[in-house]
Amino acid sequence: MKKLFTEIIKPGISLLTISLVIFIFSNEIKAQFPGINDSIAKYRKGELVVKAKSGSQVTVEQLRHEFWFGCSIPNSLAGSGMSPANLKMFKEKFLENFNSGVTENALKWMIMEPRKDQVNYAVVDSILSWTEKNNIPLRGHNLFWGIVRSPNTGSQYVQQWVMDLSDDELRQRIKDRAELITKRYKGRFAEYDLNNEMIHGNYYEDRLGPDITKLMATWAHNGDPDAKFFVNDYDILISNSPLGIGLPEYMAHIRKLLKQGVPIAGIGVQGHSYLETFDRKELVRSLDSLAKFNIQIRITEFNLPGMRSKLKSAQLTPEQEESKAKEIIDFYRICFAHPAVSGILMWGFWEGANWVPSSSMYKRDWTPTPTATTYKNLLFKEWWTKASGTASRKGEYSTPAFYGKFKVTVNGVSKVVDLTKAKGKVTVDFTK
Repeated sequence: MKKLFTEIIKPGISLLTISLVIFIFSNEIKAQFPGINDSIAKYRKGELVVKAKSGSQVTVEQLRHEFWFGCSIPNSLAGSGMSPANLKMFKEKFLENFNSGVTENALKWMIMEPRKDQVNYAVVDSILSWTEKNNIPLRGHNLFWGIVRSPNTGSQYVQQWVMDLSDDELRQRIKDRAELITKRYKGRFAEYDLNNEMIHGNYYEDRLGPDITKLMATWAHNGDPDAKFFVNDYDILISNSPLGIGLPEYMAHIRKLLKQGVPIAGIGVQGHSYLETFDRKELVRSLDSLAKFNIQIRITEFNLPGMRSKLKSAQLTPEQEESKAKEIIDFYRICFAHPAVSGILMWGFWEGANWVPSSSMYKRDWTPTPTATTYKNLLFKEWWTKASGTASRKGEYSTPAFYGKFKVTVNGVSKVVDLTKAKGKVTVDFTK
């Protein structure tokens, strides 16, 4: 590194250039990912071409990212559990920071139907109504969850009345729920976690055999043939799981499901399990391993500090808040630079509605933490396209742009266009 800087710092090189080089290298060193900025440019940018009369003034303004930068939505958004003032602030800050969401608890079977035949659709309906009104794609978490008792929280996730059913009754109840939920919400959830955290507990398979997950998908497709199903689990992105179950088991599990013919549209990997930091190299290695399936990866439930941190419920010092912000930004950089990752969703952003309060971007009184500032700078400045110029003699203006939605304006006339990763390039024509 000393030699490299000796080569760079030569007479005639401006202090601004030196500062920029140091800034770029420091970001890459912190993330332990050489060439990370090049990877982001390669995998997250396409070309936006504007056809217009030669000499026309062109401006390009990004409106939103295609990549999912999301967060969980608590049941309290439905109108209970938050004061009117906090509810107003929650909605405002959510829309300022995120372009996608996931139900934290509302869709879970034991939350929707804690007592037999008493199903509560109201909370899910309310959350969906709000997200659709604000153009927020929503993940349905989850259709089924077969962990009887969580090794992390001690909570029971399979209702006792469900466990009391006979095998035939249980199979019928699973079929009924799969069909009813997807039919009721047909086309409204962007995707579902089908059978949550199966490598850590799979009560339904233990009771009904190894084909039950495929049957869940088949029945759910009866209600909505276009529904997309994700697998989802934790302790995948760390090298040493305290429970001894992690990436190798998850990969074997995914291979088994694919062999059975389970339609997996995405691989969900959680980030709950981190402490106050994370292993950069292990994160990259894990993502590279999962990418071999050629299935999109979403970071579905991210907290830092994580659930095993001693600082989980602590009030962080200013120094700890600054360190948290750097850790979170490094995590986002690595994931955004990886071509297989299609999104990151936090599991809470406000201290008043976050199961890991210290991981929040906003304090209970809505004071922003350093994470809130660095996060917004990253997403809406560094990773945000805003460009302008003049159409060439050939009648074209072209700019590299982050994948997403844009407003393009030529001589006061505007059009909205989508630049997608799938296509890599889009042309908007103002000559017609």
